[in-house]
Amino acid sequence: MSSKSLYITVNHLDEYGGAQTFRIDDELILKKDLDNPFDDEAIAVFNNHNIRCGYVANSVYSVARGTKSAGFIYNLIKHNHKCIVRFIIEEYLICEIIQ
Repeated sequence: MSSKSLYITVNHLDEYGGAQTFRIDDELILKKDLDNPFDDEAIAVFNNHNIRCGYVANSVYSVARGTKSAGFIYNLIKHNHKCIVRFIIEEYLICEIIQ
């Protein structure tokens, strides 16, 4: 991975408690969702208790400007990769991938 910071949008938070359950600087784990029937590049997001709390956005309609999609980072990350919450905007998170 390059030395330039990469940011992602985490969405579907409402299915797992909502954005209000997160704080700036929370560390989250990205895991490739190999069995996802809807998206071959799906990346699930887990909290530090190993509870799924959302997904990395992978649609032009859900990826926030300036962030990368799941498809973009899929081959750049390991199966279990860390990210840090940098911004909380309405019902989604902007996270920085830890390199």
